[in-house]
Amino acid sequence: MGSAAFRIEDVFKEHLDVARASMALEAEIERAAELLTGCLVNGNTILLCGNGGSAADAQHLAGEWVGRFLMERRGLPAIALHTNTTAVTAIANDYGYDEVFARQVEAHGRKGDVLIALTTSGNSENVVRAASKARMQGMDVIGMTGENHGRLGEHSHVCLAIPSSVTARVQEMHIVIGHMLCEITEQNWKAAQA
Repeated sequence: MGSAAFRIEDVFKEHLDVARASMALEAEIERAAELLTGCLVNGNTILLCGNGGSAADAQHLAGEWVGRFLMERRGLPAIALHTNTTAVTAIANDYGYDEVFARQVEAHGRKGDVLIALTTSGNSENVVRAASKARMQGMDVIGMTGENHGRLGEHSHVCLAIPSSVTARVQEMHIVIGHMLCEITEQNWKAAQA
């Protein structure tokens, strides 16, 4: 069936094309995994932030580290910054929405921590400000964006820029790569405990 305007097969094809093109990010994924492994092995914390679907992805990934991904282990420290609604609404009310993540990075972030900042455009002001604040505090920043990494790329130690301008395809690859980072860091953390 399907219609001229929408074909399921076309969406799958587009997804697969973006997935294949994203394989070119292998070196950046490995570097991001190294930063995250070092953070966790040294007892530091992963902070994550994003808006909308990217907030959902941030929360999803934080849950994988705190809970478990594929193996039994102790919980690993990861915080999705949008989940504390009292802090988010107070900061938005008192300082403006552009500061909701940066203020929390200032409060919770320490040298050796890693911020994973997700924005498909690369230009979400509150995410860019969080990345800037993280760098000022000696944290490493992993940016996850679309093909035009935007301003976030300037503040990222590693920028995982998905080669697509379609928001849905970018977010799909963010969660695929996020799962890779969970699996790699979980294995590396467990090996470091042996």
